[in-house]
Amino acid sequence: MAQAMIDLAHLAKKFGDQTVLKDINLTVNAGEIVGLIGPSGAGKSTVIKVALGMEVANGGSAKVFDTVMPDRKLLGRMGYMAQTDALYDDLSGEENLKFFGVMKGIAKAKMAAEIAHAAGVVDLTADLKKRVAGYSGGMKRRLSLAIALLGNPELLILDEPTVGIDPALRRQIWTELGKIRDAGRAILITTHVMDEAELTDRVALLLGGKVMAFDKPAVLKQQYGVDTIEDVFLKAEGVE
Repeated sequence: MAQAMIDLAHLAKKFGDQTVLKDINLTVNAGEIVGLIGPSGAGKSTVIKVALGMEVANGGSAKVFDTVMPDRKLLGRMGYMAQTDALYDDLSGEENLKFFGVMKGIAKAKMAAEIAHAAGVVDLTADLKKRVAGYSGGMKRRLSLAIALLGNPELLILDEPTVGIDPALRRQIWTELGKIRDAGRAILITTHVMDEAELTDRVALLLGGKVMAFDKPAVLKQQYGVDTIEDVFLKAEGVE
């Protein structure tokens, strides 16, 4: 049986009187890409934050590497890309990568190669010496993704990683994600791009704080009697 890198069971989360997550059950296994899709405000980022221990659940359990989060010792085994970029604008792209590489515990002897590989994946090699203050929004997203990729993490958690990225580079990034999956590592990715949901091994549809459907894209399309994940999404929402 595949090892569960993320295991969310009967997860519930409230903010004041508002219930954002209701009885969420979700697993991400080694050697797979799981997509999490849903409309804005559905709670996708909250699922990620509870899984990482950044938010405390009101019910259920959230485990990463079979450990209840937060656990700082496990952070070095993960790569996390938030929806909002957390970068140092006064530093160059390369300096940002070095800083976060040190935080991840990457050995000095491996740092240059790690940075070169991550920058190449997101097509930032020519811009590494530039200050991040001068980066466009799309370049900042690409740098944030490069930081998440540093250190060959066993688990990647990516919140809307390809927003503002052109289609050609998006395809290049997904090729890299496929290699990471094939190496036995795990990826949880949220996306609004339905074509990307087709590229996952399993996709979870989050609506009204619940996982309405969770299976292989082909299985969901068969269950809903439609040809695309976008149509699954629309049918689950009640849109004909």
